[in-house]
Amino acid sequence: MADDPADSIDALVAGRSEELVVIDRGPARLLVFNRADKRNAMNSAMRRAYAAELARADADPAIHCVIVTGAHGFFTAGVDIKERPPTPGMTMVRPHPVEASRAASKPVIAMIDGPCITGGLELALSCSFVIGSDRSSYADTHLKIGILPGWGGTSLLADAIGARRAAQMQLTGERISAETACRWGLISEVVPAAEVLPRCLQIAEAIAALDPAKRALYVALNRRISGLGLDEALAIELVEIDRMRGLAASAQSE
Repeated sequence: MADDPADSIDALVAGRSEELVVIDRGPARLLVFNRADKRNAMNSAMRRAYAAELARADADPAIHCVIVTGAHGFFTAGVDIKERPPTPGMTMVRPHPVEASRAASKPVIAMIDGPCITGGLELALSCSFVIGSDRSSYADTHLKIGILPGWGGTSLLADAIGARRAAQMQLTGERISAETACRWGLISEVVPAAEVLPRCLQIAEAIAALDPAKRALYVALNRRISGLGLDEALAIELVEIDRMRGLAASAQSE
């Protein structure tokens, strides 16, 4: 199944300066995080670009699915908190990547080849499904680094793997392997690293063979069923995060 070794994500973005690289491969549009010095953490410009590119892909009849991935051995660490540390009352970039991914009418595949942590895990969980390489790993380190999930992590992870396993990941910050992630239902498949891109492109071809109108209805229905009550939960989570930030700020000022 593996393509030419040179036909890898790192090879595709070599020499590219964009922090979010857009590449079309057959019926798939690849959105590649390309910020090696920051482990592909997304600054506000990247988050806006991600939402905009998803909308463009949705409107392009030649594109049948989107593959989201990262270069340089990482998926994405999520928000670049060094750009703007979380503060009470701060304005969140909207739509944030999870909202944008869940709003897409076309399948969005998360392709993971390396660590997928914190906000990156939230983003992967918001996609239609996840294909991971055998060297991928997964962790929710929000509590470990002293921040709260703002992209639906408390809801999305529990929905994917169950409340007890989600609690274990969130309360310890421990990293799990691709094999464990697949066994728990967090990801759909584990493939050798050299084959993860070809496998995702193969899936894209299968998706492209389906009737686009019926496929869009199925995508919407599947998200509705898999996240029954999730939209309400996400809204509550955002309210609670703002409330807890406010309480923390009040405590610090006393």
